[in-house]
Amino acid sequence: MIVAALFFYLFAGLCVASAFMVIAAKNPVHSVLYLILAFVNAAGLFVMMGAEFLAMILIVVYVGAVAVLFLFVVMMLDVDFAELKQGSLQYLPGGLLIGGIFLAELFLVVGAWVIGPGVPQAITSPIPAAISNTAAIGLVLYTRYVYFFQAAGMILLVAMVGAIVLTLRHKERVRRQDVSEQVARNPKTSIEIIKVRPGQGLGSNS
Repeated sequence: MIVAALFFYLFAGLCVASAFMVIAAKNPVHSVLYLILAFVNAAGLFVMMGAEFLAMILIVVYVGAVAVLFLFVVMMLDVDFAELKQGSLQYLPGGLLIGGIFLAELFLVVGAWVIGPGVPQAITSPIPAAISNTAAIGLVLYTRYVYFFQAAGMILLVAMVGAIVLTLRHKERVRRQDVSEQVARNPKTSIEIIKVRPGQGLGSNS
């Protein structure tokens, strides 16, 4: 029990510290690396709870795909974060107001929270031997919490679309492909035949 408690405090402490550094780091690349560290420590906590499937999902999907994708996007876009931060003070009053509302709601929820008498027994009840860990998670997600699961998917979709809209920039001097114009071309507009006279270049005839 002492070893398990030590590992729990180690993983939990590193997870909280790395999560704080995600928002505190000035370099966005460092923030993504701290996010990967937070995912790894959260996976360790899931392993200690017996949820090996969730731990592997965190490592394979989030660290192996999502966090690495964030890292490459941040490195390739070369976003001028100093320019983005300019004018952010004008949104500070509205942000403080919304943050205060959320904080008041959290206090109301925590203050009025009542645990049902059958909840601790349901949480600590063991999973039947015939049902695997993955099947048990699927049964819970797609039966009891199916609406919350769909709502989380919609929130992630809106966040993804918002991130694309915020980072998408149209540059004037960049040449882009026009598929309709390319398909509508014919030999008369695609090929130009120039008769070059002996001893003269193409500058005067073109």
